[in-house]
Amino acid sequence: MAKINLLPWREELRKQKQREFGFTAIGSAVIAGLIVLLAHLHVSGLIDNQNQRNAFLEQEIAILQKRIGEINKLEKLKADLLARMNVIQELQRSRPESVHLMDELVRSLPEGVHLETFTQKDKSLTMKGVAQSNARVSDYMRNIDSSDWLANPRLDLIKTKAVERRRVANFTLRGSQKTPKKDQAQPAKSAGGES
Repeated sequence: MAKINLLPWREELRKQKQREFGFTAIGSAVIAGLIVLLAHLHVSGLIDNQNQRNAFLEQEIAILQKRIGEINKLEKLKADLLARMNVIQELQRSRPESVHLMDELVRSLPEGVHLETFTQKDKSLTMKGVAQSNARVSDYMRNIDSSDWLANPRLDLIKTKAVERRRVANFTLRGSQKTPKKDQAQPAKSAGGES
């Protein structure tokens, strides 16, 4: 039998397998590197895309914030104008009330009672005057109580003294102004228009 030495052939096969393993390992490492690089590039692209979208949204938010600020200014201006309009309407509405108040003061005064001072602060009234007697002051309070424009008479002070051999009563009355309902105010207007 012939002796065949298979060692060089096996050695050659082992070296070839090692080279193939090396190529495969290097190829795998290169492919893995490429995959990691592609994944990194893809994630970087997604991040850049998201950053661009965020920047766009921030620009749009800034524009909207500016518009909201303008809207808030307009709302404040609108509220100020409405408040002014309400004040003007209130003044227009209350303008004839002063005339009615003065007219009612004259109408409610009974004979023998004279007012010396009259002050008004908002709806509260203070009347100081002189009457021939305490009964005349009581009549005046009843007239105020039954008035459409005056209400809540309260006697603060009454002093009786003799002046030129007559007794007179100095008084201070407090009351309030009221606004009659429209159906009560209409007859007064029509009565005033007929005279």
